[in-house]
Amino acid sequence: MIRLTLLALGTAGVALLGTTPASADTLPPPSGGTTVTCGTSALQSGLLTQVCAERTGTFVQLYGQISLAGPPSPPSPGSPAPLPPQLQATLTGSVVSGYSLGTVQQYVLFANQTVQVRGVNATIACGSTVHASFSVTAYPWPPAPVTLDLPTEC
Repeated sequence: MIRLTLLALGTAGVALLGTTPASADTLPPPSGGTTVTCGTSALQSGLLTQVCAERTGTFVQLYGQISLAGPPSPPSPGSPAPLPPQLQATLTGSVVSGYSLGTVQQYVLFANQTVQVRGVNATIACGSTVHASFSVTAYPWPPAPVTLDLPTEC
């Protein structure tokens, strides 16, 4: 029972760390059709990661996604369930040969469910290309970023 309480408190704390104040860059996208484009997935810290972009017109919102690379391993009989790993996720975006769209670093407790890291978005000039990068680190694994280059259409 204590373990579940600690896990719930830790998860709530991580959720608070990921919140950011509203600013001009976090306005909701304009109405219209939204398309989602994702880069190739890769293994990082023993988990499957991918970076994606949601595009509505020239408004682009980037996000990184962390999920299981396969089915979870069953716990050994008589052994306690393993603690969820704490990950450091980094999402960055920029306009190719242009300006930075920002960086979000977030600590995430991964409990065998898909997690998304969001917070980088902007309205991009017509014809520009957005470059996104997403990496995950957990001891002892180093980051191995996944990337996406997305041209915005006119």
